[in-house]
Order: sequence, then C-alpha cells, then structure tokens
Amino acid sequence: MNGLKKKISQSADKIRKEVPGFAPEIGIILGTGLGALAKEIKLTKSIPYEKIPNFPLSTVETHHGQLVFGELEGRKVVAMQGRFHRYEGYTAQEVTFPVRVMKELGIKYLIISNAAGGLNPKFKAPCLVLIEDHISLLMGDSPLIGPNDETLGPRWPDMVEPYSHALIKVAEQAAKELKIEVHKGVYVAVPGPNFETRAEYRFLNKFADMVGMSTVPEVIVAVHCGLKVLGVSVITDLCDPDNLEPADIRTIINNATVAEPKLTILMKEVIKRIKE
Repeated sequence: MNGLKKKISQSADKIRKEVPGFAPEIGIILGTGLGALAKEIKLTKSIPYEKIPNFPLSTVETHHGQLVFGELEGRKVVAMQGRFHRYEGYTAQEVTFPVRVMKELGIKYLIISNAAGGLNPKFKAPCLVLIEDHISLLMGDSPLIGPNDETLGPRWPDMVEPYSHALIKVAEQAAKELKIEVHKGVYVAVPGPNFETRAEYRFLNKFADMVGMSTVPEVIVAVHCGLKVLGVSVITDLCDPDNLEPADIRTIINNATVAEPKLTILMKEVIKRIKE
C-alpha cells in the first residue's frame, strides 16, 4: 500500500468509527459564503477536520471546517463545510485529499460550488452558473503529478467530460421548473490569493466566463477516481477591466449570501433527482 492510499484508508477508517454503517452516495463541497446547505441536512454526525487523520485544516475564516454526514432529500450525503485552497499553502494533493476520502467512503457523485468573479459581461452579480468546462493550466500545478496508483485511478485520465452532461441537464431542468435563472460557462482557476489585474481580466475573458481560486483541483481528482461531477459557480463580483473597482471581500460574501437560498433550493432538487 503506497503512502497516499494508506493515508486515505486511515482517514476513512477513523470516519467509519465515528459514523458506523453510514455509506454516503453523494459528496458536496460548499464554497465561500455558501455553507447553508449543510443546515438542510438531517444530521447524523459532524466531524471537525482536526479529528480526521491526515486532513488539512481550513484557514479561511468563512469556512467552518467540518464534514457533515446525514440525509438530504432522502439521499445519504457527506458535505465538506469548508474547503482548502492552494493559496493557503497546501499542495494540490492536500487540497484534493478529502475527495479521495469521500470516494473511499462510497460516494458516486460530487456536487461542488464556489464563489467566482464574472468575466462574461452578460452575468450580473449575484447569479448562478453551471460549470460546463474548466481551464486548469494557469494554476501551474496538478494534484495528479507524481507516482500514480492504478487502484485509485488511471495514469492518463481523460478530461473530455469533467462535468457530467447528464447532471447539467438535470440541473437545467430543475432550475427551469423552480423558475431559477441559471447560466452555463467555462471556469478558469488561478492560484490566488491576490485578485487579478485589468490586463489579466482582459486575457482571461478571451477564454472563460468566470474566474476563481478553487474547484478545478478537486474536479480533476474526482474524474481521476471515477466520480460524476456537477459544478455551480455563484458570481459574486464583476471583472470588467474597463470599469474595475477594488475588490471588497465583504461585497463578495454578501453577494454569495444573497444567492445562497437559490443555490440551496437548486442543489436539493438536483440531489432528489439524481438516479443511480
């Protein structure tokens, strides 16, 4: 057993002792200012990250830092209430470690949310965007660099469909019936923690619809280990280089909070409609 697989087993074994017999079907990662969905879960157990062997600790003040286990819309779920980022000083492998642990616990689907800057001028903050593809190249790193364990995933994972077309269709149909406006777009990931310059926004706008500092590493690992993924961005600020104002984290969090009820309703409906 290699080092990574051993660490995954250690973490999963500890969790199973805390939540005996609980096998989640769906994993959820909640982004900045988007933790309210965890309150909708019929709680079985919550475990602080510091009590799980090999787990990083979230240093972002708006992230609670715990795994939440329970039922949501009749499905067994595990939710990360607080995620990790490269800008916190963690490696890409550390950032994505919880995805591998959730896979080991039994999940088949990963639903992931984030707060993002809007590059597409058609987007208005706050709004919801279903991620249909991403660009990872600017992060300058990959969680798959290094020796590969074929029992965890293939050496050369195909990224032709990192975000499940079927889940996107489910989310679009659910949003239509709920009368929730959603867009679709390409997400570009950057290391952070600084926001981008005017020149960088002009560059990114040629290739993507929204920009953020998370999500892509986790999705790469999810694809590597065979999970089906749905990604949703909440546009919390507009990245218009010709009308750029200093980034205000309070405005970003406020916009995430405004959008959060719609995101929660949509995610619950998607979870209800996911079929094995």
